[in-house]
Amino acid sequence: MRVRFRGIDVREVALFQGPAGWGEFGAFPEYGPAEAAHWLAAGIEAAYEPSPPAVRDAIPINATVPAVEAERVPDVLARFPGARTAKVKVAERGQTLADDVARVNAVRALVPTVRVDANGGWTVPEAVAAATALTADGPLEYLEQPCATVPELAELRAKIDVRVAADESIRKADDPLYVVRSRAADVAVVKVAPLGGVTPLLHIASQIDVPIVVSSALDSAVGMSRGLLAAACLPELRHACGLGTGGLFVEDVADPLVLVDGALPVRPVVPDPARLAALAAPADRRRWWIERIAACLPLTR
Repeated sequence: MRVRFRGIDVREVALFQGPAGWGEFGAFPEYGPAEAAHWLAAGIEAAYEPSPPAVRDAIPINATVPAVEAERVPDVLARFPGARTAKVKVAERGQTLADDVARVNAVRALVPTVRVDANGGWTVPEAVAAATALTADGPLEYLEQPCATVPELAELRAKIDVRVAADESIRKADDPLYVVRSRAADVAVVKVAPLGGVTPLLHIASQIDVPIVVSSALDSAVGMSRGLLAAACLPELRHACGLGTGGLFVEDVADPLVLVDGALPVRPVVPDPARLAALAAPADRRRWWIERIAACLPLTR
């Protein structure tokens, strides 16, 4: 990683090739087999099943700003040329609300539309205070997963004027639609891998009556192509998608897609063999991933 993000400095994924193309299995190491199996199912879908038809060939994306110091914001945003929306990480452990305000204002000075992502890090009172502080100098498009639970999100929505988006409350839930049925979110953030693939994501999206934002889970170029495909298949796309996190990597398995006027093209990705060789995990980590696939595979059926 160019900067520490989601608590990690190095991203590991497993890639495999099937008759339909390349698949990616990148469930984070702390996820148990039951949760990780959804991520494996998404990779299997990509490698072995035909893709659904797309209705657009480019997807507007948001810049992603980790919980860096405000003075580092211009360097981060420079990796997202043309992006007119930025998602800013907030509620980082060890940081203060003042740090968040400074970071958001630094982004706001350069990008017209700003959203923030707390990853469930606030209580309801903390989220109310944060919403007030973070909108003192300008609007926010939405607060993404400001609180951890669906009842908290519903309570918060009644107390603030800023829209609330749900992420973990969808992708980590036994019932991904519960948060929407509970009227706890104004926007649904969905990710291909945690939901088991493009087709399951589209099925869930068809039952959601709030705007959809497709985001990534720190995917490599292979996994990112599936997120772009999912966004391209949605009948309506009102917001920029969080599918530009490839810019957070020092290296990737394929040439990075080039942003054109803040959008990325939709197309399959084939890894570069030379990069696969150069970035290959050590033998012990390769064995660990193969054993993990073996443990998760029965749970995908």
